[in-house]
Amino acid sequence: MYEFPFELDDFQKEACECINSGESVVVCAPTGAGKTVIAEHAIHKALEQGVRIFYTTPLKALSNQKYYDFSEKYGSENVGLLTGDTSINRDAKVVIMTTEVFRNMLYGTNFGAVSDNLKEVRYVVLDEVHYMNDEQRGTVWEESIIYCPTNIQIIALSATVANAQELTDWINTVHSKTKLVNTDFRPVPLRFFYFDSSQPDRILPLFTPTGQLNRKIKAEKKVWGNRGKKQKSFVKDVVRNLAAQDMLPAIYFTFSRKKCDEQMEKCANLELVTRQEQQEIREFVDEYIAENPHLYANKHIEYLLQGVASHHAGLLPAWKNLVEKLFQKGLIKVVFATETLAAGINMPARSTVISSMSKRSDSGHRLLTANEFLQMSGRAGRRGMDEVGYVTIVGTMFQTPEEVGNLVKSGSNPLESRFSPSYSMVLNLLQRFSLDEAKELILKSFGYFSSGARLQPLLATMQAYDEEIRSREFTCPHRHGDEVMKEYDKVRTIYVQNRQTYKKICKQEKNKNRPLPPEAVQFGRETKQMLAKMHAFDCDTCNKYKKHSKSIEVIRRLVTKKTRLEKDIEREKDIFWNKFLSHRAVLSEFGYLKDDYPTEQGIMTAQLRTENELYLAEIINSHILENLTPSQLAAVVCAITTEDLRVEIPYIPFSEPVRKTLNHIRNIKRKVERTQSYHLVEAPCYINPYFSSLIELWVEGSEWEDIAGQIDMGEGDIVRAFKRVVDVLRQFTTISNMPEALAFIAREAISKIQREPVNID
Repeated sequence: MYEFPFELDDFQKEACECINSGESVVVCAPTGAGKTVIAEHAIHKALEQGVRIFYTTPLKALSNQKYYDFSEKYGSENVGLLTGDTSINRDAKVVIMTTEVFRNMLYGTNFGAVSDNLKEVRYVVLDEVHYMNDEQRGTVWEESIIYCPTNIQIIALSATVANAQELTDWINTVHSKTKLVNTDFRPVPLRFFYFDSSQPDRILPLFTPTGQLNRKIKAEKKVWGNRGKKQKSFVKDVVRNLAAQDMLPAIYFTFSRKKCDEQMEKCANLELVTRQEQQEIREFVDEYIAENPHLYANKHIEYLLQGVASHHAGLLPAWKNLVEKLFQKGLIKVVFATETLAAGINMPARSTVISSMSKRSDSGHRLLTANEFLQMSGRAGRRGMDEVGYVTIVGTMFQTPEEVGNLVKSGSNPLESRFSPSYSMVLNLLQRFSLDEAKELILKSFGYFSSGARLQPLLATMQAYDEEIRSREFTCPHRHGDEVMKEYDKVRTIYVQNRQTYKKICKQEKNKNRPLPPEAVQFGRETKQMLAKMHAFDCDTCNKYKKHSKSIEVIRRLVTKKTRLEKDIEREKDIFWNKFLSHRAVLSEFGYLKDDYPTEQGIMTAQLRTENELYLAEIINSHILENLTPSQLAAVVCAITTEDLRVEIPYIPFSEPVRKTLNHIRNIKRKVERTQSYHLVEAPCYINPYFSSLIELWVEGSEWEDIAGQIDMGEGDIVRAFKRVVDVLRQFTTISNMPEALAFIAREAISKIQREPVNID
């Protein structure tokens, strides 16, 4: 085993031994427990053996950070970086990449043949594998594990999850021999506190020494009817208390970007840094801005000098990078951040503050999940620096102290599969496998493997139906079965109907002073015979008849429900394969598949990576993009890659060719959506020209200040929208069967988009 300059914890030793013995390993440990050490052991082994290792992360920012860390540690000649828009030393022994890039390599798209991509690769680290839970991107982790060659050892690093063994068993089934190393050990234990606004001069321990909820904590008063009126903020009181008790630096989590900025401003005059620290901040910021002049006029600089900062997706990437560097140096005392910062960025803190244990959702406020809470609270406590990490929960009217205590003590949530076939997945599989082989691969998904757990509520309902049916079963005192009862009911119903009909006939004939015709007389005799037949049944005089009858009716309704539920269970069992078949049907209808093999158009579409590859392919194949200028192409692509926004943005006019092209695309959108709806496929088709005019101006050479000043939107959001455009345009330049004219315009557009601050990660 590689000798580290410190004693490894037991779980780290166990995981390293698994790697040494040639086994894949799943490591589940709390945030900050030291999982990276296990990956570093695999890196040392790879370098020692002269083989290669891939290190995958869920975020480009994390990949960049690992690249810089590992380049310093192992030498830049040994380390490479592959993200959507960056390729550095791709044949290095240690290559850092996003998980999407690794998945694409396994498909053999954009990066060449699979055998070339994975040449000499012995290990792959899947960092933050709990991202399988991510609604939008979770499927990438499942695909990566399913398609990863079995001669490559997987080192899956995850935060604590409830079903770690199930995840390990699945990898063991679909990949190779895999062991679980599971620990709840935290090298820096956490202590939990509560801020109660009725006692603003202190923070209270959440629990007593015996583990009971602290009864000194009072629930926040519910204030109703104050809509539009700002609630009082206690952020200064919270930070002042942390400073007084030597609990800084802290990450202060809140669920609104606007609040991050507001809270930073409120705490700017708390004198959290010394004059010496202020001078160090000034020198570092001046040096950093000299390298990144687009940050020169940033209005947040004055707050950095006070030791506070905000960190969220609305900020420029270079600015967030500056905040992270200052925080790592201990010069920023409080960072006000959204929960995205909890996703693995290296910003160790002594404390974390969680501004609320509930967050707003589409259906109102909801409590945080156990995993969301664990991710945020786990950022507290710096290994080697702090004996204890502190987590402070701020009281709000949307949660009770009891709810907070229960959530803090609760275990982690299980991983849930987000596996979902897409158009490119269907095309890629059918390009390499038969339909039956593709089905075999789809049925290898974690979602299918764990369907027992997913189906548990439905199976429980089925069991409840069975039990109720058994309890409703009636024992006839005459020992007749239900069939006799049903036959009696049939005779009785016919008799009652016939008797009513016979009475009507008699009445009509009497009113007309006519004797009954022979047919009516015969019908009367038959009705009397039917009565005699009815009287012959024991049911006719049985005092349990009504109870038996009701029992049969209730059981009939339960059986109907049970039959419906059985269909739901069967559909749920095959949900992934049915989705695959639905996507296949749409692709066949559009001519992208013939005899279950991709056509020329299908092969091009298989290489695309967007939320709806078919929609983008239809736009490309319509040839409406080929006569646009680089700025117009960027504007159109921006409209079809920007998701629906919740905020209203004022309309800023764009050029006439862009408007006409988007009108053409609306017709394509309608056609795709109609076909998708028929085949029950859910894949978004966007036309949102929020940023189209901005990117058009940007490509034509406008200054960033002029662009960003046109709409009230975070600069980081604008940069992210522009980067999405670059990602799609770059695909236009690398994909086979792409019209050459379009590839040429795309290259030109990329070169004009990629300038500061857009080209800075």
